[in-house]
Amino acid sequence: MPRKPRPEGTRRPNGASTIYFSEYDQKWHGRVTMGVKDNGKPHRPHVKRATEAEVIEAVRELELKRKNGEVTTPGRVPSVGEWLTHWLETIATPSITPNAASAYSYAVNKWLIPGVGAHRLNRLQPEHLEKLYAKMLAQGKSPGYAHQVHRTVKTALNVAVARERITRNPASLAKAPKLEETEIEPFTEEEAQRLIRCAKKRRNGVRFIVGLALGLRKGESIGLKWTRIDLAKGKLRTPRQLQRHKWKHGCDDPHQCGTTRHKVKPCKPGCARHKRKPCPPPCPPDCAAHASTCPQRHGGGLREVPVKSRAGRRSVGLPGPLVTLLDEHKEVQDAERVAAGTEWQEGGWTFTQPNGKPIDPRRDHDEWKALLKDAGVRDARLHDLRHTAATILMALGVHPRVIMEIMGWSQMSMLTRYQHVSSDMATDVAKQVGGHLWDE
Repeated sequence: MPRKPRPEGTRRPNGASTIYFSEYDQKWHGRVTMGVKDNGKPHRPHVKRATEAEVIEAVRELELKRKNGEVTTPGRVPSVGEWLTHWLETIATPSITPNAASAYSYAVNKWLIPGVGAHRLNRLQPEHLEKLYAKMLAQGKSPGYAHQVHRTVKTALNVAVARERITRNPASLAKAPKLEETEIEPFTEEEAQRLIRCAKKRRNGVRFIVGLALGLRKGESIGLKWTRIDLAKGKLRTPRQLQRHKWKHGCDDPHQCGTTRHKVKPCKPGCARHKRKPCPPPCPPDCAAHASTCPQRHGGGLREVPVKSRAGRRSVGLPGPLVTLLDEHKEVQDAERVAAGTEWQEGGWTFTQPNGKPIDPRRDHDEWKALLKDAGVRDARLHDLRHTAATILMALGVHPRVIMEIMGWSQMSMLTRYQHVSSDMATDVAKQVGGHLWDE
């Protein structure tokens, strides 16, 4: 049935949809006002169908999306690769730490762009990401590594949703591989005391006692400076931390620059060079890594960076015995400074190499493993000192709000993550229950 003509002298209201038949291509057309373009003109997507019923249905779908707020930004929809590159370089990197940017960059360029980058942003499906994760596991990557890639793409697509590039985040619906939860067991009182006794005998051993007593992060401990420690008042400030950053090429041809470092063949069976970790694969044909040997390298090495959050910029009290240990450590360092003479490079660091330079995080890790061996304590991560410190504060009955201030947390959920019921605590509770129920 043909449409009735609109009465003469009247017009359709602003924003109303338009449906018409074109004699030129013998097709039905429809236009729906979905918003405003960047230049201020109306954004009116166009649909074309063979019949009037089909074009009416298409127009109604657009109108429903407009009503439900499912309107994307007008213009060409970028590919997933284009969006991830824009997000990484323009949005994410300027506002995060270099180490976090490096992790994002590796996940984007190594896995996400080669795996799903060719899809249009609005056509990406959860199944595409799930197949990528399965491929990673098939190549020997751990579930935790796949989760890191999953979190990266989820973060990037959340920004795309917020900026109306897409209406939903497919990564939120994708199921990442199941993680095997590693149960963290804080050090017992006896283990902690053995660590302290052995640490007192080692050069810079006080650094590990600081981590155990105050729960400082690794970068915060090795990044301490004497200007942030007030031994007279027994206080310590942690506004900075020390991290090792990757070098970046400053030359025009990174691939040619690293020619002598490119790995062209896989390691032979029984490789003795890579004992602590799996042998790395050969370099890709367009490898642009090995920036550490670039004559114009920049941005790498040991660098002082701000702590992770505002809550991390905190001041904590020092236990009396720890003040004494730090005072003794300062006397030893003063003697080393005199012995080093002109070789000493003054930086104000609390824990240093024999020449005054700060401690490298890799060397610090080796020292920690050696301390565990000397103390006869089970193998554990250096970060477990932080878990132990939080658990000790809980056992002492310290108020949760005070614990958060000491540890540098801004969310209550961190209490559950870092505080554990140790075997000593479980034994004490069992004794109390026995004394309460069995009165002999």
